[in-house]
Amino acid sequence: MTDAAIQRKIIHVDMDAFFASVEQRDQPKYRGKPLIVGGKPDERGVVAACSYEARVFGVRSAMPSATAYRLCPDAIFVPHRFDVYREVSEQIRAIFWRYAKEVEPLSFDEAYLDVTGVEEFNGSATYIAKAIKHDIQVETQLTASAGISYNKFLAKIASDMDKPNGLYVIKPEQALAFVAQLMVGKFHGIGPATEKKMQQLGIQTGLDLRQWSEAKLVEHFGKSGHHFYHISRAIDERPVQSRRQRKSIGKETTFRHDINDTHILLEHIKPLAEQVWDELQALHMKARTATLKIKYAHFQQVTRSITIEQGLDKATLLSLLPELLSRTEAGTVAVRLVGVSVSGFDVPVEQKKPRQQLDLGLEEAF
Repeated sequence: MTDAAIQRKIIHVDMDAFFASVEQRDQPKYRGKPLIVGGKPDERGVVAACSYEARVFGVRSAMPSATAYRLCPDAIFVPHRFDVYREVSEQIRAIFWRYAKEVEPLSFDEAYLDVTGVEEFNGSATYIAKAIKHDIQVETQLTASAGISYNKFLAKIASDMDKPNGLYVIKPEQALAFVAQLMVGKFHGIGPATEKKMQQLGIQTGLDLRQWSEAKLVEHFGKSGHHFYHISRAIDERPVQSRRQRKSIGKETTFRHDINDTHILLEHIKPLAEQVWDELQALHMKARTATLKIKYAHFQQVTRSITIEQGLDKATLLSLLPELLSRTEAGTVAVRLVGVSVSGFDVPVEQKKPRQQLDLGLEEAF
């Protein structure tokens, strides 16, 4: 690991069951009960988020709602409210900027913060994270978990170690031993398919992964092999970037019954576009290209795009939908899935918010 990596102080903040927690905050009758945000179980919907009470039954995000219902028939299903989540996300991001010199949002509910060189709390990333968690709880009545380390890879893993309302620190001198005992399925960036392939090769833990040469890992996993080689050694040189590049933002839905009426299709497409716009606003990004995705009943998939060089606004995005739909075979061929995405981003520079000091009476730490 390099000196530059060790000198960094990175915090990864992840809100606890964010969408579901907002619903439980706003509706006391939902508190302490299994709550699922997303499509109803009698539709082809998916779970957008779920409370910890629902997770006990095995319910997870992105799971089909029908599966979630089978696992937890007493769960309460509620529709999402992206406008509310976006507002709360902006509140939380303002708190981040009080303390961090760089903030890289990943979504509504999580972000990397670089607090290297920050003077508050004698430069302790641990106590800065405590202060951020305190401010979030006081100002939004929600809890967050934080992971602290000297790089993004370790901070991301750390934030998931002590959920909910957790705080976990991986110091530089602990990193190699920590990664060595970690199961590869816990590595951020190693999904189920890659995990299975690694297990077939006898790679169960970070220590197992560390025994492989970089060349051998590239041979078996392509370009990702370079990444696996480095993270098995607790090395991650990626900086926290406030102007993070992202290729696209999109939403899609699968219908319970195939649809052949373009008017009905537009009624489903418009809310998707509105959700995409809300997320675009939450991330403080501007887009130039709108894309419509259509999957027909026979499973063929097509996309149609329009680029507006001066940039999209909400009204323009919505007005493009009928034109994009007319460029498909919808109305002639039945449709089972529609999706809307935007791309071609131009990210404005975020204005740094004034930091606020919070006296926690704490001694210096990493």
